[in-house]
Amino acid sequence: MQHEFKVNGEKVEVTIAKDGQSWLLGEYTAEISSDGRIVIINSKGESRFAHSAKVGDTWWVHYNGHIFCLEKTEPGSQDSDSEGGMIAPMPGKILEVKVEVGQSVESGELLLVMEAMKMEHRIIAAKAGVVSLVNFSVGDQVQQGDILVEMAE
Repeated sequence: MQHEFKVNGEKVEVTIAKDGQSWLLGEYTAEISSDGRIVIINSKGESRFAHSAKVGDTWWVHYNGHIFCLEKTEPGSQDSDSEGGMIAPMPGKILEVKVEVGQSVESGELLLVMEAMKMEHRIIAAKAGVVSLVNFSVGDQVQQGDILVEMAE
């Protein structure tokens, strides 16, 4: 499964696979020991303990004398690094489309409404711009991470 984190302000994509009770991350394997500690095993079979704690939206990971601060980026989330696309936060159905191509919008303006998990989600403009593409219509099913609306500045 692909995950995205921010480390020191930089986006980092990580692929993690689960194999039974272990997680695979490149040449490393992670397992939870019977006492709840995380054991990291490298390709040489050497193991070390890692410790983690979540503070707000940031994971603090202590491993091998280093501290890593990882901010998990949820699929479909928007941040100031956004490239202008408004993204589906989860699988769902488009209920309303409030904009059309060529329309100027302000930051925070409602672009469309989707239903997911029996709730309505309002997709809003992350910044001011002009709608350059509307990828879905009312009634369309979308998947998590689908770009719903694209904007140009």
